[in-house]
Amino acid sequence: MTHQSTFATKQLPSASELNADVLLETARQVVTIQRDGLEALSSALGESLVEAVRIIASAPGHVIVTGMGKSGHVGRKIAATFASTGTPAFFVHPGEASHGDLGMITASNVVLAISNSGETNELSDLLVYTRRFGIPLIAITSGSDSTLVRQADAALVLPTVDEACPLGLAPTTSTTLTMVIGDALAVALLSVKGFTRDDFRDRHPGGRLGNVLLRVGDIMHQGTAVPLVESAATMGKAVIRMSEGGFGCVGVTDADGQLIGIVTDGDLRRHMSGDLLSLAVESVMTPAPKTIDASALAAEALKVMNDSRPKINALFIVENGRPIGFLHLHDCLRAGVY
Repeated sequence: MTHQSTFATKQLPSASELNADVLLETARQVVTIQRDGLEALSSALGESLVEAVRIIASAPGHVIVTGMGKSGHVGRKIAATFASTGTPAFFVHPGEASHGDLGMITASNVVLAISNSGETNELSDLLVYTRRFGIPLIAITSGSDSTLVRQADAALVLPTVDEACPLGLAPTTSTTLTMVIGDALAVALLSVKGFTRDDFRDRHPGGRLGNVLLRVGDIMHQGTAVPLVESAATMGKAVIRMSEGGFGCVGVTDADGQLIGIVTDGDLRRHMSGDLLSLAVESVMTPAPKTIDASALAAEALKVMNDSRPKINALFIVENGRPIGFLHLHDCLRAGVY
């Protein structure tokens, strides 16, 4: 027996039948509606956001974000943004919470509940749990007189706005406002906690963000791997050290261990003669080589190398004038810094 779908199959227009002007106007209208919604949100922000920040900043535990449907999807993003900017957080699905995951939530936590209406049935058990055990509850909702607002310790009430969906049904503007107020909370907390670039780097060791925030000290060569030779040594010893390091250069130090010069492949070519290997290193070296601090960003080191004239492909890392590390152009490229 053949079963027919209860949904009628609609004939979609072909590409040639699409009206580009109409489509673009529809898209721009969506942007306009959401922009107006964000302006209304900005005007509506007030003491409740300050109170929400205060509650989260003073809590010793995590922020537990929860919500159903589209609110849940937005909630996952908000939790991720919190976690990456110095506010430990994770998402708990309200349905799973009612079947044991409430055990993840303790009195040290703060619950951030998201519901456009403020009457989401699936949140009921979780709300009762927070009230029973004295767990701070922050609400994000459009329902100014909703159950969620009445139960919350701080309520971030979204302004009444039009959804960008022409049917007025699909969550569009409302989810955008929720996302933005989540970002506002995260950035406000970042400021309150004094979150730094170093803290951000520690939480983003992978990917492009991690590469951008790498410091020279994270990827430099150290110890015996730093190619060095004393200024009183012969060029024969310098060539051996250059060959051992494989970097095409060697740093030159004085009797006090201060970096005073560098010998490169170019220096060897310029001084090529029958007695080259017997010459003193200091008579061949290029004085005052380019250096950088270990705390500098690797991207900054790469810029120094690229901007130098003539262009160089290596830097020594110094501390109080003494070489403590060495960085080659290829080290930056291998680390994804470019």
